[in-house]
Amino acid sequence: MKKHKIFFAFLLIGSMAACNDSSTKTAETAAPEVVANGGQEAVKDDESAKDIVKVAIGSKDHTTLVAALKQADLVTSLSNAGPFTVFAPTNAAFDKLPAGTVEGLMKPEKKEDLQNILQYHVTLAAMKAESFIDGQVLGMVNGDNVTVSIKDGKVMLNNSATIVASIPASNGIIHVIDGVLLPPAKK
Repeated sequence: MKKHKIFFAFLLIGSMAACNDSSTKTAETAAPEVVANGGQEAVKDDESAKDIVKVAIGSKDHTTLVAALKQADLVTSLSNAGPFTVFAPTNAAFDKLPAGTVEGLMKPEKKEDLQNILQYHVTLAAMKAESFIDGQVLGMVNGDNVTVSIKDGKVMLNNSATIVASIPASNGIIHVIDGVLLPPAKK
């Protein structure tokens, strides 16, 4: 009887040690990698569809827009779930602005102005180009409105920028535009 008690004691201690050892190994191997800085944009995922920011970063025609988004601290916002519709001016669209405009907006003291302009290019819905109707008014993230017009089958915004391409993203849609939308002056 005494031998059985000793045997069961060893069995119990061995079982506890095995459980304790395997749970430690499981916890060590199952721990996710912690990212020190960044939000959703810091998640590395090469398999899923790209979000709006990752699509823009991959475009050679949107380097000015990407630099502006970074300067305005809007990368995290546009990397979130959305859905968003982003009207993305090309580098050539930014080049149409008066000389020195982009450089001036990229200064730290102009961050709020830059944010206002960039937020005037975003609405909180995923809207395909074919869903727009003539005269439609879109509420933009900065609180102002953009008016849609359709002329000869082309979608224009505020009669100043035309949608030249549309690109779906995991968190919305990007409409590439040939002009920069400037919000109305604050009263």
